[in-house]
Amino acid sequence: MSVCPASVRSAIAGALTIDAGLLTVTDEAKLASPMMDALVRLAVFGDEAEKDWARWTIWEAARAVGTYSASIHEFYMARGRGDVEGVTVPAMNIRAASYDTIRSIWRTARKLDGAALILEIARSEIVYTEQRPAEYVAVILAAALREGYRGPVFVQGDHFQVNAKKYKVDAVTEVAAVKALATEGIAAGFYNIDLDTSTLVDLAQPTLDAQQRLNYEVGVELTRHVRGLEPAGVTISLGGEIGEVGTENSTVAELEAFMDGYRRTLQAEAPGMVGLSKISVQSGTSHGGVVLADGSIKDVALDFKTLEDLSRVSREKYGLSGAVQHGASTLPDDAFFHFPRTGTAEIHLATGFQNMMFDLMPAALRGEIYAWLRTNAADERKAGDTDDQFFYKTRKKACGPFKRQLWDLPADVKARIAEAYDAKFTFLFEKLGVKGTAAAVRRYVKGPAIQRSAPGTGGPAVEAAPDDAEAGE
Repeated sequence: MSVCPASVRSAIAGALTIDAGLLTVTDEAKLASPMMDALVRLAVFGDEAEKDWARWTIWEAARAVGTYSASIHEFYMARGRGDVEGVTVPAMNIRAASYDTIRSIWRTARKLDGAALILEIARSEIVYTEQRPAEYVAVILAAALREGYRGPVFVQGDHFQVNAKKYKVDAVTEVAAVKALATEGIAAGFYNIDLDTSTLVDLAQPTLDAQQRLNYEVGVELTRHVRGLEPAGVTISLGGEIGEVGTENSTVAELEAFMDGYRRTLQAEAPGMVGLSKISVQSGTSHGGVVLADGSIKDVALDFKTLEDLSRVSREKYGLSGAVQHGASTLPDDAFFHFPRTGTAEIHLATGFQNMMFDLMPAALRGEIYAWLRTNAADERKAGDTDDQFFYKTRKKACGPFKRQLWDLPADVKARIAEAYDAKFTFLFEKLGVKGTAAAVRRYVKGPAIQRSAPGTGGPAVEAAPDDAEAGE
């Protein structure tokens, strides 16, 4: 076993002890103190040994007090049966200042007794935000501990997507890359994964089944890979997708063609294997919204009837939780109450939170980021783009290179952003029906928590019974 660095031991002194590769919580209250700030900083910005030990310490400390990475699969199956109603789960991609932002999410969840929420990150975001899965999980759990949140935590790989252009050149290598990412994510604690093979839909084919064939066949291949990596007692929640976001709206016939093909193929290749819990569709949105020349966002004509029909069919015919709506964070406020009403299972939110941060950050830092983008993202500028359009579309790419500066914003700026985030998350959780969902999450999500061996031991993670602590308390 490697030696726990002195910096990690110093950070946890008086709260946690590590002896012979086992962690003990000696003062649970200190988990919600600045001690956690120091520990999570080592998990993100430390050297390799500090990162490994800090991440393991956070995982084990969280598990010890009843906060653990979990799958939302059983909650979604209850949703599909009609045992859970009136909630649309927000799946939130946090690209920058992640620890402080996610602290606001857990703070709001506790206040509202909510637990039906997901923290996620997409294949592309992992790269440009410089947040690999192990880091992202550690930050999420550390933020939960800092805010006193207890219960299952749902971490999701969003858009684990097959790149259509790369697939055409070398299908085996591209699918292998998605499999490798899924392997990395599951090892880190991603027990919810959206498999996005919708890029392979071929609308030039004469029938809907033929159009969706590569989508469902490669989807099954990835399903089998994921199921082969599940920790004991965990059924990873898997999502499929039938229409790429920003394209034509999905139809019931397309959903049926995909799901029938997917189920037929899965049964033939792996009889009895658990399939999907949800299905992503297109109903009029685009990732990040469409930015106009003056920097404002174009109004979206979201088709709630499409969402309602697809959600109903996915539940009644296939037992899924419902349809998933991507690209929702820049919608107007009066749109959000429609999602629970239409039976939408999940919506994905990202750019709106990023926009709030950019609006509230110091002007000097924003100017520094924009100057960096002029040079480092120049090849992404389209002819005719105004500065407002160019910066809006590309500033997410600065989240990684400026990660430390965004973590280290001045205290007064952090306070203003936290206040704005608290208000935004309160609004979203109330409109989406997240408020009061802790009891239902506890009812259907039973764990297990996964105990991990200390760095350098080489031992496998093992199943451990979750603590009786209640989510959101």
